[in-house]
Amino acid sequence: MESCTKGEDKCTREKKWIKTKVKEVVLSCLMMLLLFELIIYKLISRMHLIHMILNFIIFYLYSHDLTFEDHGLYNIRGFFILFIIFFIIFLPINTIIYFIKEKNKTIIIFLHIIKFISLLFLFNFLYNIYTTNCSDWPKGLNNTSIDNNSKKYGCQITFPKRCPYKLFKNFLDITKIIGKKCKKYHINAKQKILKLTKSPYINKTVNHIGYPLTNKNLSCSRDFTGKNIMKKCFLENLVDLENKEVLNQYFKNKIPEAEVDFSNNQYGEMNINLNYNKTLSKERILHEKYSTPYSNNIIILYIDSVSRANSLRQLKKTLNFFEKFMPYNGASLKQSPTENFHSFQFFKYHAFKYSTPYNYPILFYGTLERKKVLITKYLKEIGYVTCFSGELCAKDNARTIHNLTSEEVYDHQFIICDPNREHINIHTIKCLYGKKNIEHLYEYGDQFWRKYKHNRKFLLFVSNDGHEGTLEVLKYSDNIIFNFINNLYNDNLLKNTSIFLLSDHGVRMPSIYFPYDFYNIEHSLPMLYMIVNDRKNISYEKQYKNIYKNQQTFITSYDIYNTIGNLIFGDKYNKIKNKSKNHDTPKSPYGKSLFEEINQKNRNPKLYKYAGPMSKNICIKNKGLY
Repeated sequence: MESCTKGEDKCTREKKWIKTKVKEVVLSCLMMLLLFELIIYKLISRMHLIHMILNFIIFYLYSHDLTFEDHGLYNIRGFFILFIIFFIIFLPINTIIYFIKEKNKTIIIFLHIIKFISLLFLFNFLYNIYTTNCSDWPKGLNNTSIDNNSKKYGCQITFPKRCPYKLFKNFLDITKIIGKKCKKYHINAKQKILKLTKSPYINKTVNHIGYPLTNKNLSCSRDFTGKNIMKKCFLENLVDLENKEVLNQYFKNKIPEAEVDFSNNQYGEMNINLNYNKTLSKERILHEKYSTPYSNNIIILYIDSVSRANSLRQLKKTLNFFEKFMPYNGASLKQSPTENFHSFQFFKYHAFKYSTPYNYPILFYGTLERKKVLITKYLKEIGYVTCFSGELCAKDNARTIHNLTSEEVYDHQFIICDPNREHINIHTIKCLYGKKNIEHLYEYGDQFWRKYKHNRKFLLFVSNDGHEGTLEVLKYSDNIIFNFINNLYNDNLLKNTSIFLLSDHGVRMPSIYFPYDFYNIEHSLPMLYMIVNDRKNISYEKQYKNIYKNQQTFITSYDIYNTIGNLIFGDKYNKIKNKSKNHDTPKSPYGKSLFEEINQKNRNPKLYKYAGPMSKNICIKNKGLY
């Protein structure tokens, strides 16, 4: 395992240079602090302080980059962070000294000792940050690690040097520090809804509020900007479930599946009852004869803004479920375990840019071009019943951004668009009506899966607990995700099912970790894990070997889109034509299915053009791949 991929001499020089910069920042802060001390005791003029501040400003004007080169942003951030820490420690002590300096010298000496001890603790903490290595960062599940063999795989990953999350994790778990719990969290939740809604279907005395069905309401399926979706779809279509006249007149076939009950308390309680459509179920079964898929059922567990490395830190129980199906080592199926699953992890799955609008649509449209079709169109045509359960207040999280398609929807859609839901970027667990947001999503998905257990199914979850800077909130989703898939597994409801656990880009939100290289590297390396069902009637030996090798190969969202297409069309996938400007198919020209052998020679050259700006600092330039 390589800890540095830039060459031994360059790495040695860089380490020495970094040490110099760390010393420079620490000494700068101490000098500034000393000036304050001297001014407090009136040993020097205040003009000296002004002079020194001007010098620091001029010196740190060079700080305009995001790397250590050219006096990067690290220096100025480090300077101010350390200075504030020093100032906070010494300000109250110096204030006390100032007022008692003529009265009690013993106390003054004692306070100076406290200052000295505080400095020792601080320097020890800073030293621990500096010496905290990232030796475990390249590791994966099942005693595996990133393979940087450029001749074999092409793409090399630059490993980070400092991973301070090991020290900060207990200090940044804000949920635990403030003791936040979701039970009885939203006081006056009903009043907030009634204040904002303009729905003609409810009144001010309502106690049972129904969510609109977003897959059947025209204002939720036609194009409009994402900023207006709550107003046009959710708030304007809330339903009074106690008003039978309104229900019979306007909602005969659109009875809400989610109800907020305020009859027993002011906090509200959400009840979900997915409407099983028997007619739809029978119609889709008739369509199944048109295709023999590799997988009759597909579950996609999508969490925004989660890096591969952070998933290993925070989703331990969920990944243990994936790991127990990972004994396969590239051997033939006869030597593989008797389980009906094989799972895989992908070390070099890359994002294109650092934001969802440039990554997420590719997963389910296979393109960023406008007016393209959501993959649900093809799923429905060959007999799948489709379901979307998400907490982003925007259709399927792509159409409002890119105007990709207007009418295509999922058969069942549950979107948390409630004004009482908390912002996606907060640094604590997100609550809604006594539970975590994500619990409602997975309850809806669980009902879908069980009620359509005799159908082919496609289920997509979209959650956002990774979309924050502390890297700690994600772990509170672990039990919920694990319980969902484990309960289905124990109830024998995952037969002939493939599962994806993925994100579209890595950690991105502002954070105290921003100056560290691990944070910037993880920007572009989202998580991707995959469980594939073992179909005995199809020769999977070659396909499994390809997937096994692709775990260490550079892959993108285009490849995931094509893999889903391969799963639902089976052997017919190879005959499908690529997308073009005038032709839409479940096959992207820029991607390869993970069931195929992927290497740099069989890639579409344009893919590297798109990937270049994103990954030039992540993968070493090798064979045209940046």
